[in-house]
Amino acid sequence: MTVADVDEAGLVERLRAGDESAFAALVDAHHDALVRVAQGHVSSRAVAEEVAQETWLGVLQGVGRFEGRSSLKTWLFQILVNRAKTRGQREARTVPFSALGPEPSESEPAVDPSRFLEGGHRWGGFWATPPKRWDGVPDERLLSKETMSQVGAALGTLPPRQREVIVLRDVEELTSEEVCDLLGLSVGNQRVLLHRARSSVRSRLEEYLDA
Repeated sequence: MTVADVDEAGLVERLRAGDESAFAALVDAHHDALVRVAQGHVSSRAVAEEVAQETWLGVLQGVGRFEGRSSLKTWLFQILVNRAKTRGQREARTVPFSALGPEPSESEPAVDPSRFLEGGHRWGGFWATPPKRWDGVPDERLLSKETMSQVGAALGTLPPRQREVIVLRDVEELTSEEVCDLLGLSVGNQRVLLHRARSSVRSRLEEYLDA
């Protein structure tokens, strides 16, 4: 058993005992990510917030039945995804089609195609202009609230499924296998979605950090 396993077991016991500080810490750590993932299934951020709140209620009601077959974090997002899908299906039955705005296409290029070599080139498809290294950018700027807000804004512009994948992989640090199981994706599809999402976010940050 690892240290992380011991810590998680202790957290679960505290939650079962009704420890409000343990629950508050869990909410602080994961609420924003829950909302972002929920937005991939429902019509608005307001509805995603409602789904996240319902998820927290589900955690309180269900933690006594948590058996530890997965990590607490994975269990949390399983609850969220199930509730978000149900709400999204309900919305699809009640919201007129004309009221739905166009969704960003998952197949749209995440980065300006001109930054890649053309197909006729020997290295077609590779970077013509490689991403800039950020070694020279002060840590204070990389970690500033302004930079973090740019990351959040970039996540908000992603197609829903790309946003789900990058949040679960890079923010919540779930494994590829966990994300595939959670979202019903193949390994290859998950890899492509993650690459596109990371490329798009990096492109947005390049523009900001070069300004």
